[in-house]
Amino acid sequence: MFADIAPLEVVTLAIMAVVIFGPDKLPKLIQDTMGFIRKVRSFADSAKEDIRSELGPEFQDFEFQDLHPKTFVRKQLLGGNEDPLGFKEIRDGLDFRSVLNDEPAPSSSFGLTRTTPPATGGAALRDGERPPFDPDAT
Repeated sequence: MFADIAPLEVVTLAIMAVVIFGPDKLPKLIQDTMGFIRKVRSFADSAKEDIRSELGPEFQDFEFQDLHPKTFVRKQLLGGNEDPLGFKEIRDGLDFRSVLNDEPAPSSSFGLTRTTPPATGGAALRDGERPPFDPDAT
């Protein structure tokens, strides 16, 4: 929860607390704060249990983390499938050794070989030839 607070900041907060509240009132303040946190946690836990009991037996596996937008979208779009988008096939088809050795990759990977002429309807461009320019398209 407080992973982004540096140790120097914690020391600074502790010194400020001693200066502001005094060493004699600080233990009582810490006890009161911890009691408040315990009450809030117990209230939240009892509210969660009440919601689960009201939902009924069909929602026994319901988790409140599932309502987080990222988790909700991931579950709804991707479902329970392990690899619904087919990334495993792409990942398995990558040849990292050829990339690291500066070798050309196989031309038939992923079915991306060009078997049709370019979309311009004409033949392929020769070396140094510029593609046709369409002023209405730009």
